[in-house]
Amino acid sequence: MQPQHTPPARDHWEQVYRTKAPDGVSWYAPHATVSLALMHQAGLGPASAVIDVGGGASTLVDDLLAEGVGALTVLDLSEAALAVSQARLGPRAEGVQWLAADITDVALPAQAYDIWHDRAVFHFMTAPPARNAYLRALRAALRSGGHVVIATFAEDGPERCSGLPVTRYSVPALAATLGDDFTLLAHQRALHPTPFGTEQAFNHALFRYQPD
Repeated sequence: MQPQHTPPARDHWEQVYRTKAPDGVSWYAPHATVSLALMHQAGLGPASAVIDVGGGASTLVDDLLAEGVGALTVLDLSEAALAVSQARLGPRAEGVQWLAADITDVALPAQAYDIWHDRAVFHFMTAPPARNAYLRALRAALRSGGHVVIATFAEDGPERCSGLPVTRYSVPALAATLGDDFTLLAHQRALHPTPFGTEQAFNHALFRYQPD
């Protein structure tokens, strides 16, 4: 059994994004291509309401805006990370709702989103209280019949990221953790090339949410 830890602190991520270039962190990717492919499988379109959890400096929002998605929310613990995307987008940032918040302690609008996207936040939820709080937020904010696109480190992925411990997941373990309300529709293993010439193994998965 892996040791349990508290969720990462806001100060940690503020320090990361205030001291490192956006493309100088291990999780940087020019485009979230696997996520986008799975979101298209979920029926992504201009009318979709999408939330990107931990999307701070990610370019996913750029690609979603380019596709005409009009109801976009980007949530991140770090205001500095959000500022990176806002500066990059310029006037287009006005078409996005930006939330500087902790996903384990945030009041999101009820049943507001068609697609919930998370690349590499959930695996930082190493303690049961943090995981449970995350899942409560997910269930409350996602519409019935909505979809979750989530990526975590795979079983052979790193044990730590940015100096913090993570929980690695196989696809079956991730499905079991989300619970019976979530039906696995698709999944893909991907090796993420870091800016430092190494590779990190991720599992990406698409689930449909259908509560009882």
